[in-house]
Order: sequence, then structure tokens, then C-alpha cells
Amino acid sequence: MKNLEIPKFHETFNPILEVLSNGETIHSRELQRLVIEKYYSHLSNELLNEKTKSGENLINNRIAWGKSYLKKGGYIVYPERGLVKISEKGLNHKSRLTLREVEDDSNILNFYTEENTKKKTEIKDLKEIQNASPQDLIDSGFSQIEIEVKNDLLEKLNNIDPYYFEKVILILLKKMGYGDFVETSKSADGGIDGIINEDKLGLDKIYIQAKRFTENKVREKDIRNFIGAMSGDTNKGVFVTTSLFDKGAIEKAKDAHHKIILIDGIKLVDLMHEFNVGVQIKSVYEVKQLDEDFFVEQ
Repeated sequence: MKNLEIPKFHETFNPILEVLSNGETIHSRELQRLVIEKYYSHLSNELLNEKTKSGENLINNRIAWGKSYLKKGGYIVYPERGLVKISEKGLNHKSRLTLREVEDDSNILNFYTEENTKKKTEIKDLKEIQNASPQDLIDSGFSQIEIEVKNDLLEKLNNIDPYYFEKVILILLKKMGYGDFVETSKSADGGIDGIINEDKLGLDKIYIQAKRFTENKVREKDIRNFIGAMSGDTNKGVFVTTSLFDKGAIEKAKDAHHKIILIDGIKLVDLMHEFNVGVQIKSVYEVKQLDEDFFVEQ
């Protein structure tokens, strides 16, 4: 007997892989249509047209989340914007996928420290607590979405044009309230990717270095070269990377006569999320409570 309920997002894993099993690249909207047509066409129009609180079609939302998790686990890939294709890993996987299996394979925020790992564990555990309050569930859901967005941000930063990555960093610092920035020449910037003028006349400057590393950590040598590239007209610098700083790099920055701020991939996506750089507000939810003052007689 077929299930007469909207599928949970993890229940769409196998239907998505089945639809993509021919190896073709298709648009995400076409994927949603084919999954519904092949696996959920028996559902009533009322269910198929059900909306989320923000007005999005619910079943398409569930399929989109399923697709997102499969990508994190390496079972599908996005060859181009809006397009989706099964990966070799997805083609070679023969058994039915479970949520735990996909999460175990996922690289969600693999740059994150123990604090973030702990946060993710708490979120997963919270979902298993039947007696969680509505507020707990809301907080859990928002935290999970935030983790997904930050992971997507980090992945995007590791794949965009390296020169545009440098510009993203300068835009972020501008949004954070620093002064006007100047992009340096790409042909001979001496290791400096941008300069922020803290005042209108450019008397106080901050030098910026932006390095994209997907695997390697920033080393002590990189910090030493950055310090060497800073001319005598400033003693302030910000070194940004999508990766992490090794112990030698951290010590070098700490012991330098210059004021060097280090921003790793974890801090970078946190700041971009906080200052709305590279992200946009998708939905706004209103949570209402009883207004006790309204019922107090004047």
C-alpha cells in the first residue's frame, strides 16, 4: 500500500537517485516534476498543492532538501547553476539510502571546530526528543538551516574565480563598517590583495591578503610573506582564508610587531552570514504570543 502522506525529505533520497540513474543532466525543476510524477502522483491534489508557512510548495521543498543532502553526501553533483546529475558514488550505490548514512558521508562544515560539531550533534539529538518544546524545535530548525547555508557559502567560495574571492572579502569588510577599499593590481600586488582606508584621506590603512585553500592550511611562511609585503605606511593587516591556520601561522601573527587579524573559513562564513554578504533572506516567519496587557482593563 502506497504512503498517502507527503514524504519526509530523507524519504526522497532514493526516488531522486532513481530518476537520475540514467546519468543525464537535468534541471532541478524537471527533477522535482519527474520525482512527483513517478513516485507521488497517487497523492491527492490537496496534498500536492500544500504550502509551507512561507508559501512554498511543500513537496517541492522536501525534494529540494533531499537533493541538498545528497549533494553534501557526494551522491549527486551540480554541473552548472540549476542543473543536477548523479555522481559515480550515486551510480555505484545499490542499497537504499538512509538519513544516517547520508549524514555520515556528508562533509557538512568539515572545517568547523569542536564547538560547531557539538552544535550539529545537539541539533540532531534534539530532533529525536519527542517532548521538545515548540520553541526548541523552531530554534533547532533555524540552526540546521544556518549550518546548511554556511556550508554552501564555504563551498561556493572555494569554487568562484580567485580574483572575485578577493573582492568578496573587501565587500565583506566594507559591510562590517570599515572604510573605502582599493583593489591592488593583479599583476604585481606584492602579496597584498586589497587596501582599506580607515579614513577619507587614506592616512590609516589596513592591508588585506585573501587565500583560497581547499585542503592545505595557511603556514607560518605565508604570514611571514604577508608581513614582508606590508610597507612601512601601515602596521595593520587582515589575512583571510577558506581553510585553517596552522600553529606556526597563528604564532607568527601573534608575535609580529604588526597587528595581524586572522580569519579562517569558519569565521569567514560566520561573518558573511551575519552581515548578509552572499546570502539573502528567503522567508520571514512571525511567531505570535498572547498580549496579556491587551486584556487589562484601563
